[in-house]
This record gives sequence, structure tokens and C-alpha cells, in this order.
Amino acid sequence: MSTIKMYSSNLCGYCRAAHRLLSKKGVDNYETIIVDGDYALRAHMIQISGRHTVPQIFIGERHIGGYTDLAALDAAGELDELLKEF
Repeated sequence: MSTIKMYSSNLCGYCRAAHRLLSKKGVDNYETIIVDGDYALRAHMIQISGRHTVPQIFIGERHIGGYTDLAALDAAGELDELLKEF
């Protein structure tokens, strides 16, 4: 089964916005990985995403990017298709 993972920070407004958007879409069963103060975990996030900012969102094996990337998919009408199994 595919999963949704979001690398996040407790202090990040964009992370909260991404959580709200996923919740609005009816998706609450995703893994939130908090990278605050965990340098090894943040390094892993950078390695797999190629980006150093949070949030970094993965739907299944697909790296979506951050909140603005997620919102752009929603605006283009593509997010619902990606989320249909969740």
C-alpha cells in the first residue's frame, strides 16, 4: 500500500498549510516526520528530496515538493487523482 509522508517542522507555517490542505481533501492518514533538532533526519530528507526546506511531501514514491507545489497540483486539478487511494 502506498503512503503519504510529510517531512515537517513544528514551527513552519507552510507545514501547517500543507496539513490543512490534505485535511480539506479528506486525507488524515499520513505520516508526519518532524525534523526539528534531528540533524540526521533532516540530512536524510535533503538526500531523498534534493531540498533543504520543509515541508517535503511524498505521495507514494512521488516527491511532490513543498506546500506551494502541493497547492499548485490542487489548483491544476491533479491532486485529487494522486490522493484517490487515500
